[in-house]
Amino acid sequence: MLYKDLVEVYQDLDSTTKRLEKTDILAKFLSKVGDEEPELLPIVTLLCLGRIFPTWSEEELGIGSKLLMKAISQAVGVSPEDVENRMRDTGDIGEAAEELYLKKSQVTLFSRPITIGKVHRNLVKMAEISGNRAQYKKIDYLMELLSSASPAEAKYITRTVLEELRVGVGEGTIRDAISQAFNIPKEVTERAHMLTNDMGLVAEVARMEGGEGLRKLTLKPGKPVKPMLAQLSPSITESVGEMGWAICETKYDGIRVQIHRHGDKIDIFTRRLENISLALPEISDYIEKSLPHEDFIVEGEIIASRDGKPISFQYMLQRVRRKYEIDKMVSKIPLTVYLFDVLYYHRPVLDEPLQERRKTLESIVKVLEGKLELSAQVKVTLEEIGKAQDLFETSIKGGHEGIMIKDPHAPYMPGIRGKKMLKLKAEPETLDLVVVGGTYGNGKRAHLIGSYLMALQDEDNQLKPLAYAATGLDDQTLLELSEMVEPLIISKKGRQVKIEPSIIMEIAFSEIVESPESETGYSLRFPVVKRIRNDLGLDEIDTLERIESIFRNSEKT
Repeated sequence: MLYKDLVEVYQDLDSTTKRLEKTDILAKFLSKVGDEEPELLPIVTLLCLGRIFPTWSEEELGIGSKLLMKAISQAVGVSPEDVENRMRDTGDIGEAAEELYLKKSQVTLFSRPITIGKVHRNLVKMAEISGNRAQYKKIDYLMELLSSASPAEAKYITRTVLEELRVGVGEGTIRDAISQAFNIPKEVTERAHMLTNDMGLVAEVARMEGGEGLRKLTLKPGKPVKPMLAQLSPSITESVGEMGWAICETKYDGIRVQIHRHGDKIDIFTRRLENISLALPEISDYIEKSLPHEDFIVEGEIIASRDGKPISFQYMLQRVRRKYEIDKMVSKIPLTVYLFDVLYYHRPVLDEPLQERRKTLESIVKVLEGKLELSAQVKVTLEEIGKAQDLFETSIKGGHEGIMIKDPHAPYMPGIRGKKMLKLKAEPETLDLVVVGGTYGNGKRAHLIGSYLMALQDEDNQLKPLAYAATGLDDQTLLELSEMVEPLIISKKGRQVKIEPSIIMEIAFSEIVESPESETGYSLRFPVVKRIRNDLGLDEIDTLERIESIFRNSEKT
């Protein structure tokens, strides 16, 4: 199957903003691939997300924008500076490549048609290259594609290399398309994906074995599962009353992790399913000493501490991002991991009630004080509400965020936010929103974006602007943010910029108010940037449904 067939699908997807239309386009193409070249189905499914490998894979292409610009310049016979200037004008490497190809000066272009298989094989080979002259070898494989690409093909090859496809397709749309293409209930496809986090595998099994095959898929150590999510508790009494009785535990302010042991290998994944094992060698050492040398998946929170007290979440991010001189950071920023759940031990246990999973966890963990511990918790009935309040106050005094209130009878529900797991924090509630635009400042801040347009997601996973946030950012943070944002700028108009959705911020506010001028119908009073949320993915930002819920509850008080 030719790559131009996939490019035509990309173009069709890019031509509509309606999710149902995107789903139809994808479903028809996945069905066609399944009929004509079924071995390509898992590959095409990931390519439709702009990926070569599943999210959790440690494999990466290792091609940055600079190297990519160099390859484009060689393919079309211009200087790298010309490519960079064109990219700056368009705000997109793909559009820059397409425009330059249309003005190409080399006759070697379009020498032979490119197949989807060829594009995938070359990109995989690029990921496998390491060692001396690795970059030159990667460029050779990339040039083999670019020298034969049409302008439209070059546009999407370059975007795929940077995993920035920009056709408005997320995992939810792909899931629905798989269900539609192979006549499978959406909930079956969704659960299969939640348990495997491999959309290519889900598509392949759906086509070969249908719904029954998908129902057999389950989690395996080494492949992370999306975390169960919490929503806000109205009050301890109301939440415990609804559950009958509850397990309340300290809510730690750190990095939520899923830790896997498979064979002799220990992997540590963030809630975004990124593998951060290399950055946290001491955590792997604690796990080695504290848990059985058998396959398992446990979940917990890692916090940075000093003198027994938690320190800023930002220090934790420094550890996670670190790639060099890790040993120095180990002593400089000591870490403690608090485990609170187990999803797999000998077999999947996520369908067992929480109270049983906790018993299993307690039976397999050897506590290492100050290094690896179990989360502090109490069991609470309505007659014992004071125990939960005491834990809440103790947690706050200890420098933590508050408490979690969990239904002891609930199974583990990957990727689901519901009333089985609630959070109660001391500070006012905040929102996690994504940056989609901004405005340059005045005076000494004229070279910095001083105000950021923040967006949420609606029921169709479309981004909707909610409010501008400007306060809470000092000059140094503004400078760092501007540097992060610069490569993501799509377009400029005067002092206004449109930004590729990527950077997520936690926003505090005094009140949610109705706003007829806003696409969402709401806006925020006095929004303040609290921190950048590098630990969240785009699909985890807050929703219009949550805004409406907070607004309704505020009207009652």
